[in-house]
Amino acid sequence: MGNITSAARRVRLSRPLFAMVTAAAAFSLGACGVIAESDDQNRSAAASAPASESPTPTRTPAPNPTPGKGPACPELRCTSITVTGDMLVHTQLWQQARADAAAAGLPGYTFVPLLEGQRRYIRNSDLAICHQETPVAAPEGPFSAYPSFNVPPQIITASKDVGYQACTTASNHTIDRGTEGLLRTLDALDAAGLKHTGSYRTEAASKEILMLESDAAKVAVIIGTYGHNGQIPEYPWLVDELDPAVMIAKATQARALGADIVLGVMHAGDEYASEANVQQQDVAHALVDSGQFTMIYGHHTHSVLPIENYKGTWIVYGLGNGVTELSPWYVLNNEGLLVRAQFSQNAAGAWTASDLAWAPSVIVRDPYRWCSVASDAPQGVCASPGADAATHQRTKTVVESMGAAAAGAHELLITKEK
Repeated sequence: MGNITSAARRVRLSRPLFAMVTAAAAFSLGACGVIAESDDQNRSAAASAPASESPTPTRTPAPNPTPGKGPACPELRCTSITVTGDMLVHTQLWQQARADAAAAGLPGYTFVPLLEGQRRYIRNSDLAICHQETPVAAPEGPFSAYPSFNVPPQIITASKDVGYQACTTASNHTIDRGTEGLLRTLDALDAAGLKHTGSYRTEAASKEILMLESDAAKVAVIIGTYGHNGQIPEYPWLVDELDPAVMIAKATQARALGADIVLGVMHAGDEYASEANVQQQDVAHALVDSGQFTMIYGHHTHSVLPIENYKGTWIVYGLGNGVTELSPWYVLNNEGLLVRAQFSQNAAGAWTASDLAWAPSVIVRDPYRWCSVASDAPQGVCASPGADAATHQRTKTVVESMGAAAAGAHELLITKEK
């Protein structure tokens, strides 16, 4: 869960702060960042060679289209990225994971059945990024839930199993278990083969840029969290903070290192809200105004928030929960949003989001499962026909409340795709 963002955090960025962005970005380029790439190093020379155009290095479009997965590619080169919300494991979920493991004749815990519904969506995307909200414990525990999380690391192996390539890790719960818990989480991600960014082992690592790679593009991921529930990290570089100047500086660095697409990720907002607060809007707009980011998205509120098209750039303010327990008090807590963006490179070398699609989801119990309530009902009935319809309508109303539909965002109907 986490603390509700206080009114004191809803502070607009001052003009002097925003004016510092350019100087901060220029300064960052003096530091050399190491790029963490995907495992596939066998990219063709045409796909990996940066273009000579300035100011931002881009790839020369291939002579033959590289369509990627998802909708038809409108340009010479396309890639698609799926993102989801908080992986927030409470007691009920690890009890379910233990029961699922026993039913399968496996020892310990398995969260794969919980996440299985996401696999079909991820499979129809070139890249997928999750958010590991909390630190993980040793495989056999001891475990704890709110307010100081220490959850089974099998949630990480399950995320890898259903198809995620990377997870962000900066949140208000990152240091719930101190530096030791943070390091244990990074070890678990590495062991599972998941790339990660947002928390770090060393100061040098904190200056690196996470770079993922599809057949068509290099994708940089840059995240910041609004706070740590009153805790103070042992070192200031342990966790990425929600500082637009720093995030823009990293994005500028990523562009210089060859990123085609830069994703800005915000862990911020008011819990159980249906609107983005002032801090979220100001930070997101500042990132877009910098010209360095291709899309912005966020999580933390445990509720779905609107999607906005701001100056031609998509901002997905809140994805809700990737997984969580079934709350009897906050129905919004049980809902989430899976978003897939398709990015296209035109003949001039510029990358933009050519398609933005969303699928609403809900957590159900007996057994606990992530379940899509999209109009095509790819998993069948989730809770009940009436409850599913209510979740769908509530999500659609919120998602489209800032003009997303008019700007072209639409529901993702995965059964209609090959």
